[in-house]
Amino acid sequence: MHEASVVEALVSMLALEVVKQGGGRVTVVRLVVGEATGYMPESLDFYFGQLSKGSSLEGARLEYRTVKALLRCQACGREFERARFTFECPDCGGQGQMTAIGRDFHVESIDLEAAQPDPGAS
Repeated sequence: MHEASVVEALVSMLALEVVKQGGGRVTVVRLVVGEATGYMPESLDFYFGQLSKGSSLEGARLEYRTVKALLRCQACGREFERARFTFECPDCGGQGQMTAIGRDFHVESIDLEAAQPDPGAS
């Protein structure tokens, strides 16, 4: 459920960006999500749908690029992707420690439809 606060901040940030870009409607948000964040796409989608209602983000689709968690062996220094349910180094069997890689969470890009001019305005 920690996705709710992250999505709330994301919606606020994107809404400000839309204003800075001159308005319009966001159609796609491309996110980079590290495996180590624990964020679940289904939860991100749910909260985004709820928190974007009535805004320029409503109806936008979230697309994800997942970054695998990278560990560094404390014994031999090798970097490796974590196998499921273990932190063991595949080379020496030493204990791996999490690196910063895989903790990512950021917007890679957005697709923004330009605001339609008001036909009644002059």
